[in-house]
Amino acid sequence: MRISLVMVVLTAALAGAFLADRGDAVNGAQSTGYVIVYRGGQGVPADAAASIGKARGTLTRALPQIGVAYARSSDAGFAAKVSRDARVEAVGRNIGFRLIDSPADDGGTSDVVVTGGSGEEPLADLQWDMELVNATADGSYAVQTGSHDVTVGIMDTGIDGTHPDLAANYDAALSKSFVPEEPTPADLNGHGTHVAGIVGAAINGVGIAGVAPDVRLVALKAGRSDGFFFTQAVVDAFVYAGEQGIDVVNMSFFADPFLYNCRNDPEQRAIWKAIKRASDFARQRGVALVAAMGNDNHDLAHPVIDEISPDYPPGNEVTREVGNECVVIPNELPGVIGVSSVGPDGTKSFYSTYGLGVTDVTAPGGDSTQRPNPFGRVLSSFSKDAPPADVLFLLERNRVIQDPPGCVNATTGVLAAGCVIWVYLQGTSMASPHAAGVAALIVAEHGTTSPIAVEAIMQRTAKEVPCPTPRTVSGLLGDATCRGGGAHNGFYGHGLVDALAAVE
Repeated sequence: MRISLVMVVLTAALAGAFLADRGDAVNGAQSTGYVIVYRGGQGVPADAAASIGKARGTLTRALPQIGVAYARSSDAGFAAKVSRDARVEAVGRNIGFRLIDSPADDGGTSDVVVTGGSGEEPLADLQWDMELVNATADGSYAVQTGSHDVTVGIMDTGIDGTHPDLAANYDAALSKSFVPEEPTPADLNGHGTHVAGIVGAAINGVGIAGVAPDVRLVALKAGRSDGFFFTQAVVDAFVYAGEQGIDVVNMSFFADPFLYNCRNDPEQRAIWKAIKRASDFARQRGVALVAAMGNDNHDLAHPVIDEISPDYPPGNEVTREVGNECVVIPNELPGVIGVSSVGPDGTKSFYSTYGLGVTDVTAPGGDSTQRPNPFGRVLSSFSKDAPPADVLFLLERNRVIQDPPGCVNATTGVLAAGCVIWVYLQGTSMASPHAAGVAALIVAEHGTTSPIAVEAIMQRTAKEVPCPTPRTVSGLLGDATCRGGGAHNGFYGHGLVDALAAVE
């Protein structure tokens, strides 16, 4: 089980989630969704429906912009049959993505803050992460706080647009769900709302403030309430971001059922190609893409072993050797800014995945081993629309810092009107939106809509962080070795993102 954060509080809620598209019963058989990638990258053949029909499938949708089609079939041999069409480059099942969870737990707790919120950013003193990246009143806020002309897409589980820290910046009209069974962009999980708060919580006298507190936040809901993303939803979200001219998109998930997608495997290659086509489409239309690197403490520049794939169906995991033909999606897609994580000490988080030439920059994701719990974690907004059982679980299992009388129903866990929730979490899911917020500030300040320029400015203005001495460090998930120099290395890439330097 993997999501792009290390946390205690949501693990139980996600433990029963499933991965693959189970589909509907068709003629008494279970149908499966497929992604079909056509050669050339432009257009879907006019007779695609007939060709797919001959292979005993049904065309459900076409994306001619990127040469990808979706189909369903209850025939186990469908992929082989449709591949006989010489125009088909790759075929794969509509296999899911997932929020990234660490395979190991730090053994700590994660506190919950419940409050009505009053005063001038009353929780700002708890935001060590904003201090670390100079997103403060005497830092970047004095120069640039973003603009509603700049849009940041949160490709995640949705956004609670009613949260008072997000409401002023949430664009309900542009937000969209790509999850058929959850047609609204409401956040029924909580993860997307936490990410959104780090990017763009408003300066409004309530709760916290984000890196870019005046940007416009757009929910690109590609993740279901159980924490799973599916290839079709991710592809659709990329295409929509490109067509709508979103400026920056944050992504805190990766492809399942394989931790590494190996491009020498036909089905895994189809996943890679379809999503690469879609991300290229978005990037070519000016969308800067930012992604979490993961929480497995792996060196992506030297992958060796994958012991947890495939994780669907459950119990089918095998140990397999992997090499550089195997990549983590979306972090290792071309042009995506990969973000590793540091804790309050400014050093690599014990869980953060890394890799020379793969890590572009680093940002605060939290590390509860660097401070007493929960203060080494990152505090941000959380969704009121998360299932009541989850909220109750959060409140019962963790010390509540502030809980005004009557805010939480002791039986159902439902928040009373006027009560708001913030949660401490840690993971590269939390690091990535810090970098996405800096990217939004760069767009606002410098007027650039070029992803290449945004990345160049972010890297050039990042604070260099050298490899530790000695270069190999030990943590809860084992050893990690830093390769490279001060200006560019595997742990920190080009350095720690700096919001003030980026806008100066």
